[in-house]
Amino acid sequence: MTDEVKPPTPAAPPPAAHAAPAVAKPAAPAVPPANLAGKTTTAAAAAGKASTRDPDDTSPLVTRRVWLAMAWGAFSAGSAVALAATGRFMFPNVLNEPPQQFKVGVPADFGMGVDERYKESNGVWIVRTADDIAQHASGFYVLSTTCTHLGCTPNYLSAEGKFKCPCHGSGFRTTGINFEGPAPRPLERVRVALAEDGQILVDKSRKFQYELGQWIDPDSFLQIA
Repeated sequence: MTDEVKPPTPAAPPPAAHAAPAVAKPAAPAVPPANLAGKTTTAAAAAGKASTRDPDDTSPLVTRRVWLAMAWGAFSAGSAVALAATGRFMFPNVLNEPPQQFKVGVPADFGMGVDERYKESNGVWIVRTADDIAQHASGFYVLSTTCTHLGCTPNYLSAEGKFKCPCHGSGFRTTGINFEGPAPRPLERVRVALAEDGQILVDKSRKFQYELGQWIDPDSFLQIA
């Protein structure tokens, strides 16, 4: 009977050289947990920003989307204003312009000279005279407050007894005749009449020019004894 051959036993590893002693690491100081109640963590805030900003938007204040919204809003508002102004220009100014015909009271309400009560509201001066240069009678004539030079509104200087334009210095006597400055002709008169109720009726739809000889027209003067 043959003897059983046993495999050789592996040699034990040589003993390790002097091993380095283990160095103990200092313990990290204890940090109290942060109170995050009601607050957004850095990670959550970063995630929120990433979801609302474009990747290439580095604006520190507002996002590109907000800037675009503001720009479009301003453009839309400007366009609406421009369209409204254009529409207002295309339609007649009927509601805002003063009426062409209006009553100013009875003759007894006026003294001699220039009355300015209707200058601002209706654009006329009402003048009562004892002797008109065109009609040679006593009564009323009504002058337009539009300067015949470039359309400014003169001021009445009672101390000097004249109308003086503040724009270019044109001067007019109380009769309406121009005598100084660049105005090329006298002020225009407008129609004046006595209404059925006894009031003075002014009609700006009809005008009379001195240089054309129109001041002798009966409608340019209201004769009152």
